[in-house]
Amino acid sequence: MGLKKNNRVNAQFSMSSLTDIIFLLLIFFMLSSSLVAPNALNLKLPGQSTAKTEESKAISEVQVRQNGTYLWNGKQVNLASIEGELRKMGRAPADQRTFTIAPDKKVPVEHVVAVMDAAMRYRLNAILLPEK
Repeated sequence: MGLKKNNRVNAQFSMSSLTDIIFLLLIFFMLSSSLVAPNALNLKLPGQSTAKTEESKAISEVQVRQNGTYLWNGKQVNLASIEGELRKMGRAPADQRTFTIAPDKKVPVEHVVAVMDAAMRYRLNAILLPEK
């Protein structure tokens, strides 16, 4: 009986499993990228400019103290009062919708974020000043 040996190596590669993996990765990245929605605050940080600007009207200031108290233009108020003032400011013309937030050095972040959330709710521009 003459049996013939087959010593050839099969050089074909099956791409079906590789394409399945690629499609799964594609679907994963498409779904995960649509879930990432930017939830940013409208916050303008101070910068330097060489251009001369006109003297603007007085900008309201919210100061946040270490003990959790708030000052609106130098007068001590609670967070609900600040929210009311920001609500009034939200009804003002667009050029008067800017205020500053000045936290003390070791203020808990929650107190500053509470003011930022209120600013975002009423579509105001908040300028975060460096810590004192």
